[in-house]
Amino acid sequence: MGVMQERYRSIVDVHVILYQDGQILLLERRATGYADGKLHLPSGHLEEGEPLHAGAAREAREEVGVALDPGHLTLAAVVHHRQREDLARVGMFFVATRWSGQPHVAEPHKAGKLVWADPSLLPSNTIDYPAAGIRAWLNNAGYVPHGW
Repeated sequence: MGVMQERYRSIVDVHVILYQDGQILLLERRATGYADGKLHLPSGHLEEGEPLHAGAAREAREEVGVALDPGHLTLAAVVHHRQREDLARVGMFFVATRWSGQPHVAEPHKAGKLVWADPSLLPSNTIDYPAAGIRAWLNNAGYVPHGW
């Protein structure tokens, strides 16, 4: 009897596009060791036993201090991101047009300032991975591979 090979598993990321008055909210990464000084959406890893939309709402609360009803989130795009040869991630991008609370840097040890930006004219220091998800949303692409 042969050795059973473990099934492939990928990291699942949830990203939140907070969209208001034609602009989206980006955070400047700081002191994380990954893409510090660059802009990213509120995002993070899905946790065990957590539905995608609940994970997205949790990340928005943790990172920018807003309360979202997961039922009001719309799946905007899926990005299969190849971070490096031996690591891929599946990014689920959700759009929120309603929330309560004023966005602020809720994790100052991980983020610098907040930036409202026109999604069709992203700042040049926006990380490529979330930029791919934002472009997919704007173009109604649904799914895009990134880095393959």
